[in-house]
Amino acid sequence: MSHVVTCFLRHRTAMLLAQRSGAVDTDTGRWDGVSGEVEGDPTDAEGDARREVREKTGRTDTTLVRAGDPLDVADGDRNWTVHPFLFEVAERAVEPNDNVAAHEWVSPPVIRERATVPGLWAAYEAVAPTAETVASDETHGSAWLSVRALEALRDGAAVAADEGDESAVTDLARTLRDARPSMAAVANRVNRVLASGARAPAAVRDRAGQAAEDALDADDASATLAAERCGDAVATLSRSGTVLTALREATPTVLVGESRPACEGRDVADSLAREGLDVTLTTDAALASELATRNVDAVLVGADAILADGSVVNKVGTRGLALAAAREGVPVVVVAAAAKVRPDETAHGETGASTAPYDGDAPVGVANPIFDRTPAELVNAVCTERGVLNTAGVEAVAAAHRANAAWDEAE
Repeated sequence: MSHVVTCFLRHRTAMLLAQRSGAVDTDTGRWDGVSGEVEGDPTDAEGDARREVREKTGRTDTTLVRAGDPLDVADGDRNWTVHPFLFEVAERAVEPNDNVAAHEWVSPPVIRERATVPGLWAAYEAVAPTAETVASDETHGSAWLSVRALEALRDGAAVAADEGDESAVTDLARTLRDARPSMAAVANRVNRVLASGARAPAAVRDRAGQAAEDALDADDASATLAAERCGDAVATLSRSGTVLTALREATPTVLVGESRPACEGRDVADSLAREGLDVTLTTDAALASELATRNVDAVLVGADAILADGSVVNKVGTRGLALAAAREGVPVVVVAAAAKVRPDETAHGETGASTAPYDGDAPVGVANPIFDRTPAELVNAVCTERGVLNTAGVEAVAAAHRANAAWDEAE
């Protein structure tokens, strides 16, 4: 059986589709991802995937998001084993080779409407965001995951529209809404889609797709506002896409905490340093003392949730960093879209059992929280796409989110 790679390139929420030209022996004129034969070991096809992307699009700046499980596809009297890959790219410019007759950036459900190579939607589903991937992700922040949740809702609604199953949409919405209890943006953005119009699957599909684009715009606007408050030197911790965007705009000197237990701060430091910023990575335990010995203009952090009382739920270590900042007279700036305001004052916790700090035999209790809560009085500014929110502004946003959450009460 022949082995092929099928690569999906994602920019924001759009996917690249390529129409196969007459230079290709099979499925001429049909739409595809970026595909090609596996020339090496099929169990390690990532190199083949990157080669095909490079040859057929000219892109070398791809970031691997997910490699899906291989699937067998029948194409007439031919059978293929397809190895799906999802890559993210920073822009949409491509330089197609002779194998590509045309290309388009489209919303992924468009795959279901096109004349495609056999099994293309199944290959996409193998790498697409799902409720399960949203729930299990321990690397990305809530802004990123909320967009992925909206994409999962969009894709599920597209399938339900073809099958005429409205109940499947509301069931999926509930699952996505509840996937990350600590991350207010996930629930708020899903709730807004369900509350803002008809529940017909096609309508939800379209609103979810637009909501994902709007979410990215909101995050970018929040980051721009925060970048204005960074100064020349910033301390941060954890991985927040909105924080990263702000730092790239401001280009300050950056002190990064490694962010136990997942240590995603290491990836943040590596990424920023490769982009030319002056970066120092330190341990979480040393972050407070480093703050005391450096000239830091601001502490910049994201938020998994902003509670109705103005306190901030974020990666564990944020509270300690904010306390140290108050001691040193350094302002604490939180950057987050308004979708991260929680409708209530409940801080939902998550634990990191998979990376517990003790696995010995002695009867040692383990406290390994992923998030902590920073009181409002330790936060100097909450930068959102709606401006810098004060306590009254936070409560007004919380009230709107409470109204959107009521969609399920009417079911």
